[in-house]
Amino acid sequence: MFSSLRSRLWLSYALLIVTALGVVAIVLILFLVRNPVLYRQTFVQLRAADGLVADPSTSQVNLIAQALNVRILTFSPGGAVLSDTDPASPAVPLPSRSVLARLTQTVRDRTGKFWLYTLRQLPSGNWLMVASPRPKVPVLALLTDELLAPLLEGGVIALMLSLVLALAIARWIADPLQQLISAARAFPRGTAMAVEPRGPHEVQELMRVFNAMMARVQTSQKSQRDFVANVSHELKTPLTSIQGFAQAIMDGTVETPEARTQAAEVIYNEAGRMHRMALDLLDLARLDAGILNLQMSPIEVPALLNGIVEKFTPLASKAGVALSATFAKGLPPLLGDGDRLAQVFTNLVENALKFTPAGGSITLRAIHDRGEIQVAVDDTGRGIPPEAVPHIFDRFYQADAARAGGEHHGAGLGLAIVHEIVAAHGGRISVRSALGRGTAVIVHLPLNGRRPL
Repeated sequence: MFSSLRSRLWLSYALLIVTALGVVAIVLILFLVRNPVLYRQTFVQLRAADGLVADPSTSQVNLIAQALNVRILTFSPGGAVLSDTDPASPAVPLPSRSVLARLTQTVRDRTGKFWLYTLRQLPSGNWLMVASPRPKVPVLALLTDELLAPLLEGGVIALMLSLVLALAIARWIADPLQQLISAARAFPRGTAMAVEPRGPHEVQELMRVFNAMMARVQTSQKSQRDFVANVSHELKTPLTSIQGFAQAIMDGTVETPEARTQAAEVIYNEAGRMHRMALDLLDLARLDAGILNLQMSPIEVPALLNGIVEKFTPLASKAGVALSATFAKGLPPLLGDGDRLAQVFTNLVENALKFTPAGGSITLRAIHDRGEIQVAVDDTGRGIPPEAVPHIFDRFYQADAARAGGEHHGAGLGLAIVHEIVAAHGGRISVRSALGRGTAVIVHLPLNGRRPL
């Protein structure tokens, strides 16, 4: 019955409220037991008599005592009885001035009988005490006559209001959680919507975290769908070419040696393209899973970049592009995987060569700044449109369509791999580009292989 959070919260609040009401009732009972109405009436009489006594040595004292049915005594400062309107009764001592005695305002006579009293000091230094036997009040009569009815009425009203309030508080906490559960159940069906944060602060924070998690999962699912679609698209073209030319060779359509050589070259090139894409996908999968084994060792950045320049100089000369590298003096060694970093700058330079026209230039610049090496690959190409810059490191994104009028160059995985390798080294990449003026891709790599603080 009380398995849900809402019912348990309601029950907890109800028990807490009942406990609080019970404590209040016990306190009231104790108060009334120790100070019932008869006691209060007696004290009224005692104070009235005390107010009428101006001089305890006069004969009016006995008249006041008889009229108000009280006993009036005077004591010396030492506690000796000086006068008593009821000397036949057992002697009553001068009450002590302890805190307990002042709180209870009761004193015992020699027989153990309790007296209620008031006490004040006279100008002469003597003490005037007005006393009366403490009335006997049955506890059951006290509860039924004075306490039971108002306690029941007030308790029932307070309990009903408290239970309604407890239900409202339980719903305030449980309803947002129920909404969160419904959204979580709808999520696998693809019909989940972001939930509006409400309720207590902690529940609102939970709902915001859920919304963020759902957004990340939906983004990941969309990326996976796009990935599968893009891979299928990229494989379709080379497979079609391979299948078509292989069918032509089998059918004998390709008759001349030149035609057979051309068909074989197409099959070889498309197979090589598929092989490179398979290797790129394997690298991305390893990087995503964090299992790419980086062979970290000290790297001399000038030597690494000079090797890249030497590798691409023939291709750059053929394209009419000037390729060079400049370095700041005293560059410290960089801790990293030399082969993977060479792959990074190879892809960046190769990408720059594709989009830098004849007569342009590509420059590799390296500096040391605040615990990291910054390597910039600057080109004087056509630049990248501002709307394309945030997406150039996305997988299968064809940035060349924005920079080269749509000419197709590969599957769009190179820059994605560059981004992941740099991230695996604890680094980051930034891009500056202007249409018609060129592009600068800056790679920030921490010297110790970790992101600088």
